[in-house]
Amino acid sequence: MCDILLIEAFYDGSHRSLIDLLHRVLSPRSMLITLPGTKWPWRARCSSLILSEIIPKNENSFKYLFSSSIVNLSELISLRIDLRSLKTIIYFHENDLAYPKQNEKQEQRDFQYGYNQILTALVADICLFNSFYNLNTFIDKLGPFLNRIPSPKANIQQIRETILNKSQVFYYPLDKTILPIKINNDKTGPLCIIWPHRWEHDKDPETFFSVILELYETYSLEFSLIILGQSYGEQPSIFSEILSKLPSNYIRHWGFIQSKTEYEQLLMEGDVVVSTAQHEFFGVAMLEACRVGCIPIVPDRLVYTELYPNEQHRYRTKTQLLNKLKEYCQKPDYLRNKIIKQDTSQFEWDNNEFIRQQYLQLFQNESLNSNVNTSD
Repeated sequence: MCDILLIEAFYDGSHRSLIDLLHRVLSPRSMLITLPGTKWPWRARCSSLILSEIIPKNENSFKYLFSSSIVNLSELISLRIDLRSLKTIIYFHENDLAYPKQNEKQEQRDFQYGYNQILTALVADICLFNSFYNLNTFIDKLGPFLNRIPSPKANIQQIRETILNKSQVFYYPLDKTILPIKINNDKTGPLCIIWPHRWEHDKDPETFFSVILELYETYSLEFSLIILGQSYGEQPSIFSEILSKLPSNYIRHWGFIQSKTEYEQLLMEGDVVVSTAQHEFFGVAMLEACRVGCIPIVPDRLVYTELYPNEQHRYRTKTQLLNKLKEYCQKPDYLRNKIIKQDTSQFEWDNNEFIRQQYLQLFQNESLNSNVNTSD
């Protein structure tokens, strides 16, 4: 009996990985409906209309609907009255209320993105957030966000309480790897640095590459780079500029990898994995690199203070990031043998019974206790 409707309106990256994992473990109970992971702004604005046309009708067997917050659920169930009786579960990979402006001159981000997410949270039965940081910023920024609406104002306190009372934190589950996890402690040669993020301004590639250039130009240090991630639109100019300033022998890999096998192999070649993000609610790529042995270097902000409790893995300033990488470039053997690695076991689907049961119990008849303490 197929009683679970799984929807992903942006079928790519971590969104794709999560919905594929759920579809696999819930089969044959689940049906998966997706839209291509391209043109994110249009998916966020209009996916409910397209989905309302392609979701099969007269499927009276459906009892559950699980979707990421890309979909405006209020629009979808208005267009498809037959879906209103389903238990609706929305997963927030991110929230648009906390999205940073690219610069001071940039106009405020399209109000509709965050507004859609608020409406979705209000009509959903259960709201799942991938971190306490994600949930807390969503709740905290509700007021300033909705206060942009001219008078009369919405009842912000009531909206906040309504959403909070049905919200929970479900950490993103890391699916099994294709390659066997084999941490190589016998690496030799220069330090290998991985940067595995979207090629967009909110991941702050400018800070990362300015530090990399300083390591090369000022200190003449040896290292190699693995630059992964993907660009969904116009990419920052720094990506083309760095290639003209850094010798080709410093670049071990540059660009998006479609093959998961090749991607995992590259992660295993790295020594450190770096984030300079200004906008991060979980960071799947960072943890994927950590579980094969890379040492993380993350900002002391955003979700990182929640997921990376070892302060040795965090930095507060650009100078601290530079000094960490400088030290590791000078002493790669010290990094490989002495620095404590990041434990990812609490996120592993195959090796953590708790995280599996969290998700599977969503689709059982027993009601969930959806009250949550928002302090981490």
